[in-house]
Amino acid sequence: MKHSLRACLWMLASAWACQGLASDWPAFRGPNGNGTTDAVNVPTRWSATDNVRWKVGLPQPGNGSAIIHGQRVLATSAEDPEGRKRSLSAWDLTSGKELWKRTVVVDRVMPTHKTNPYAGTTPATNGKVVVVWHATGGLHCYDFEGKPLWSRDLGEFKHIWGYGSSPIIEAGRVYLHSGPGQRVSLTAFDALTGETLWEQQEVVDGDGSYTTDRRYFGSWATPVMTTVNGERQLLLSMPTRLNAYDPASGTLLWYSEGMRHKGGDLSYSSPLVVGDSVFITAGFGGPAMAVRVGGTGDVTSSHRLWHTEKNPQSIGTGIFVEGYVYRPNAGPGTIQCIDPKNGKVVWENRAAGDNHWASIVLAGGLAYATSQNGTTVVFRPSPEKYDEVARNELGEHTNATPAVVDGALVIRTFENLICIEAKATPDSSPAPRDR
Repeated sequence: MKHSLRACLWMLASAWACQGLASDWPAFRGPNGNGTTDAVNVPTRWSATDNVRWKVGLPQPGNGSAIIHGQRVLATSAEDPEGRKRSLSAWDLTSGKELWKRTVVVDRVMPTHKTNPYAGTTPATNGKVVVVWHATGGLHCYDFEGKPLWSRDLGEFKHIWGYGSSPIIEAGRVYLHSGPGQRVSLTAFDALTGETLWEQQEVVDGDGSYTTDRRYFGSWATPVMTTVNGERQLLLSMPTRLNAYDPASGTLLWYSEGMRHKGGDLSYSSPLVVGDSVFITAGFGGPAMAVRVGGTGDVTSSHRLWHTEKNPQSIGTGIFVEGYVYRPNAGPGTIQCIDPKNGKVVWENRAAGDNHWASIVLAGGLAYATSQNGTTVVFRPSPEKYDEVARNELGEHTNATPAVVDGALVIRTFENLICIEAKATPDSSPAPRDR
């Protein structure tokens, strides 16, 4: 009874905190974890100098994205090249003024890859607390003024490509997929106390980086919530399969195989809910598949709708708009429109001329796709053709996904945190460009 009351109070508090703040971007891929937002007056045109509200330098590069709640922007950073000090900082959305910074010292620094520096994750907030995972540096929770509330040492996480999964918060619980490495788990923590509520460990084949037959192994996916027959389920792409859990108990409800391939057992992007099914892609040019949600146990034969063995390199996650998936690819650097009913590619376009590590976001009916060279293309999602609205160049390397709210978006590059604003013009409607 006590736990039920506490969960109820958390849901009421969260609902109260979000009133009037529907355009907040509280976690990786936004308020619903699917890259979409109801934000209005979102900028469509900018450059390294035009429509820049503010730009603040970051001490070290990183792939973690920013989040926004109310007037606060939050993001992580390493403070030194070796990753021994890692921080969470808050800035004012209007001015860019740093409001606070909280730094932890990492005693056991694990190796990473130059493409994934020591700030690979995105924080999460419910408006009351902010949580951030620094991998071997621990899971940390703060209040909105930066006061430390609790910390958890979850052990060592060693992988040749580093870490990248981000926490999410719902109903008073923090959910974290911790890995890759020799120990991989999905864990629920009490957001008030940090107490472990449940944990599901995943079987690791090999040393965490390679399987026993020397293929790459690992998942960097962030969990996603969905509703199935009126009940919440937690979806997570693991190295070999898609799993669905009961978020209250941690029970594995169902799973579908299909992520393994000869290049390795890898999952870079997060699950994408597409109606009553889930669209997922493996890493390193591996498989893609769609699975109908629901069922019990192994649903590979009963619920897997289609499966393609080889696909473009996929790191960022796509969006689902009016029956079609629009996804970014990291090699070659294309944007694809895909029919999720059968996996067929409707069209593809090498829009920004570089690879895409960032996920696509949707705001005001327009899609935003940011490539590694700092170019963001804005296009109208349509299965008919690639319909570009604007092309915006920052000229700075980035692997992070934009955070979007009413009137502004924030992009994290390897050098800076940049806030772009929408400025009113006599005719602010951009003209489409056929490409």
